[in-house]
Amino acid sequence: MPFLTPTLLVGVSARIYYPATPVLDLGGVWTKTLHYMEQSVAQMLMRCGALPVMVPAVDERSLVRPSELNLSHYAASLDALVLQGGNDVAPESYGETPINALWQGDLVRDQYEIALIHAFAQAGKPVFGICRGLQILNVAFGGTLWQDIKTQVPDALDHVRRDIYDQNAHEIELQGSTRLQALYPQVSRGRVNSIHHQAIKQVAPGFVVEAVCPEDGIVEAIRREGEAYIAGVQWHPEFHAPDGKTHLDDQRIVMDFLRTARRLKAAHA
Repeated sequence: MPFLTPTLLVGVSARIYYPATPVLDLGGVWTKTLHYMEQSVAQMLMRCGALPVMVPAVDERSLVRPSELNLSHYAASLDALVLQGGNDVAPESYGETPINALWQGDLVRDQYEIALIHAFAQAGKPVFGICRGLQILNVAFGGTLWQDIKTQVPDALDHVRRDIYDQNAHEIELQGSTRLQALYPQVSRGRVNSIHHQAIKQVAPGFVVEAVCPEDGIVEAIRREGEAYIAGVQWHPEFHAPDGKTHLDDQRIVMDFLRTARRLKAAHA
C-alpha cells in the first residue's frame, strides 16, 4: 500500500534492553541501555501505509528526567500508538508480588507505557497493544494478570514454546457482537501464533473480551467500551504474512486500527 497524504504518524512504545542482564556478552553498545523497535513491527505499519515513530522511555537514571518529558506532546503530535511486545509486566504494577524471581518484569517500562497509554487516551488517539501490549493495557485500566500460565492455570495449553517461538500456534474463538468479530463475517475461529507465558487474569473494568482460546479460556483479545479505539491482541500480528490461509488475516485488524486513526486525523484537520 502506498503512503497516503497527509502522512499517518504512529507512535511505537520502546522495547528496552538492559546491560545488567545481557543475552550475549558482546561489549560495545551492548554495555548501554538500548531502546529499540522490532523490525517486523515497523514493517507491519509501513506495509499498511503508516510511518512508525518510536517514543523513548526515561527513568530517574536517564539524562532526561521524567519531569522534563511531557508525553502529552507525543500524543498531540502523533496520530496513534502501538504497544510492542517484550519483557514481562511487573506484578507490582497490578498490586501483586512476584511468585518467582524470574517473573519480576520491567517496572520502568510499565510506568512509562502506562503514562503513554493515558496520554494518548486523553488525547482521543487510537491505541493498539501487541502481546505484552495487551497485558499492559489491561493493567493500565485496573486489570490483573496471571504471572505464569503454566503455574497458575495448570490445565491450560502451552502458550509459549521457546524452541519454536512464533511457530507455536493455537485456535482462537471470536466473541459475537464485537468489533473484532465484525472484521471477519461468518468466521467464528482463527489460528494465531502464541508467544506468552503470562495472560489476563481479571479483565479491566470497562473492557470487553473479543477473543479467547477455546481450549482453556485464556483471553486473547480485549477492547475498551465506548467510542475510543483502545484494544489489544495477545498474539503477534507482525510475525506472519497476512495471507489468511494458515493463520487469521491480521492485516484486517491493523488496517481497521489505522483507518480509525486516519479518520480522526481528518476530522481534526
